[in-house]
Amino acid sequence: MTESDGKGKIAIVGSGLIGQSWATIFAGSGYGVTIYDIDSEQVTRALANTKLTLERYEQEGCLRGNLSAHQQSSLIRGSNDLKSCLQNAIYVQECVPESIEMKKKVFTQLDEYCEEKTIMASSSSCINSSQFTGDLKHRSNMLIAHPVNPPYFLPLVEIIPAPWTDPEITAQTRSLLEEVGQSPITLNKEVPGFALNRIQYAVINECWSLLQSGVLSAADIDKVMYEGLGRRYAFIGPLETMHLNADGIVDYCKRYAEGAYNVSATFTPPPIRYDIPTAELVEKELGQITPPDKTNERKQWRDSQFAALDKLKRGSN
Repeated sequence: MTESDGKGKIAIVGSGLIGQSWATIFAGSGYGVTIYDIDSEQVTRALANTKLTLERYEQEGCLRGNLSAHQQSSLIRGSNDLKSCLQNAIYVQECVPESIEMKKKVFTQLDEYCEEKTIMASSSSCINSSQFTGDLKHRSNMLIAHPVNPPYFLPLVEIIPAPWTDPEITAQTRSLLEEVGQSPITLNKEVPGFALNRIQYAVINECWSLLQSGVLSAADIDKVMYEGLGRRYAFIGPLETMHLNADGIVDYCKRYAEGAYNVSATFTPPPIRYDIPTAELVEKELGQITPPDKTNERKQWRDSQFAALDKLKRGSN
């Protein structure tokens, strides 16, 4: 380990926006980070972007950790040599596109170059690691660590071990992610889509059904979330909400379970296909709120609101 590795070396494989976000998160806690990409020009762009991002966060008062933006940037390096990137790494975060074949290829390379105790995590959002690590020598060191976008301000990370992942590796991954300021959860077994997407798809399915049946406009469906459920769930989840909305969750079920069951019986059964004709109607309506040429501005506004909420929540813990 060198001085530039800080508290330890983290390897980021894939230099897109998620990889860049992971780099800023680890550097914020004093870890040395090496970002790998096969394209050296992309690595150069990624390093420039992370530097600008950290400087902007510092100016906006939302920079993590005790180090300055300059100090954090100095901990982030780039490489287009995978073997060199992995050398002495204690933890690898893979951030390549969502493709089983691509992940198989990358993890086969990681398996060849990694050290015996290196933890190797995938940022996969739906593909379980058992689908691409089964034949690998170091498969017991491999698992999923799925972030939520943007990871810097939405700290949830879903940890999903494969059936053969060493429980100690799972525990070490959770400990490391907690140390760098994320909020990990651990799934006890693999399921398609993990937890967040399964819950998210259930919500979107009903939104799609309400839209198709003419119950609500797209704008009003979104308002149900950001002025209602989203605010409610920003600090406590649905199960604790049930618990607090009655004299405990058992009392809630005694009072409201039958009504919830009867309403649920009227839902459109899944799976629901998000069809293009409906999507075009939604896009037309949302385009009046955010025209296509204003999308980037809207994304920047969204991220600034995430930053403000993140600052509030971290201050309230």
